[in-house]
Amino acid sequence: MNTKTSKFQIIILAVFVIFIIVGVGVFALYKGNTSSSVLPTITIWGSFPKDVFDQYVNKIAVAEGKQLTINYTEVDQSQFNAYFVAALARGGGPDAILIPTELLLPHEDKLALIPFSYMTQRDFMDTYIQEAKVYLNPNGIIGFPFTIDPLVMYWNRDMFDAAGIATYPKLWDDFADLNKSLTIKDKNGNLRKSAIALGQFGNINNAREIFGSLLLQSGNPITTLDSRGNIITNINTGSESSVETVIKFFAQFVDPANPSYSWNRSMPTSQAAFLSGVLATYFGFASELSDIRVKNPNINFDVALLPGPKSTGGTGATYGRMFGFSLVKTSPNLSSALQIIELLTSSQYLGDFSDKLYLPNVRRDVITRGSNDPYITLFNRAALVSATWLDADPDQSGRIFSDMVQSFTSGQKDIYQAIQDAGGQYNTLLQSVIPSQ
Repeated sequence: MNTKTSKFQIIILAVFVIFIIVGVGVFALYKGNTSSSVLPTITIWGSFPKDVFDQYVNKIAVAEGKQLTINYTEVDQSQFNAYFVAALARGGGPDAILIPTELLLPHEDKLALIPFSYMTQRDFMDTYIQEAKVYLNPNGIIGFPFTIDPLVMYWNRDMFDAAGIATYPKLWDDFADLNKSLTIKDKNGNLRKSAIALGQFGNINNAREIFGSLLLQSGNPITTLDSRGNIITNINTGSESSVETVIKFFAQFVDPANPSYSWNRSMPTSQAAFLSGVLATYFGFASELSDIRVKNPNINFDVALLPGPKSTGGTGATYGRMFGFSLVKTSPNLSSALQIIELLTSSQYLGDFSDKLYLPNVRRDVITRGSNDPYITLFNRAALVSATWLDADPDQSGRIFSDMVQSFTSGQKDIYQAIQDAGGQYNTLLQSVIPSQ
């Protein structure tokens, strides 16, 4: 063995170990001391709305009777990745970021890992809803949940009542019968009213999230880690049958020859169709409730959980758009940032904040308190079964899903080839945002 090389390797290893020890120590020594009348000043960047965030911070400051200064910069979600990376390259950047989980993967290597000595994995999962596991790394925690916005089903009561249907669908299979009563065609076969909007992506709001929910309900995690710890897609890795089933179910609604035909590309967007009273069910986020009310205050609708597969009795995963805080590895204020984030995500304040947003909560202890509001009660149930996956770029993955379905429905590819090609494209996308790969 070369002695010089050996000594050099030992020195490098020693330095690396020291960095690990120091990094762990930063969090291990933090005791959550907030007795001072002036809390540390930190900087946070994110795509969460600034006005909403600043109001929340000010409310906490008043309640605590302390000076709480957070310099928050809102960055458009489509520009956040480039903005954040460029700042770090210049030696700048924030102490923490507040972004949706769908932007988490490209920045995982830039985030500080919080050791389980600070908060155990069991305590983390006992504190937060199931979807929060996306923040768990084998060696620690890469973020703390802040808000959750689950996908739910809005349904038009008047359309159901007029068709003699007493209740909303709990199973995806229910739509086979619902289409017979709720989907109406003219004498030329043109759609006038529809039971459900599925089958393609162009004019269906939240199509990526709906299709993703179907995959998650089928047991497909969409992305996963391989034996070497690299993230890959699970679309074409030993799970073709589940993906094939989802595609065939999804695609049947745009096939004029199929009895379930209820949608096509000439229709307006699914939200617009629901608002105008020609679509019986609409799959949208909980946060869309107020928007629907404002856009058409006369529509008689209600909200239910996303339908599920028959095999589970209707219980199934629903996509949840989760925002969370992550500490930036290069920040000189990690302990201070963690102290502030602990305050921002405490049950004492987060419960009132989610109520103000009219959204469910990410914390189990807050959900356990219950609510007298029927919508919040329903949204909390949706939050408990919400799920997501680590993605590289939601716009790009949405296009991959769309192309996979479109290439099959158009007859351009058979379903096996469509799945294989989509899997290859998705893996290329994932690899493009992971420097270590």
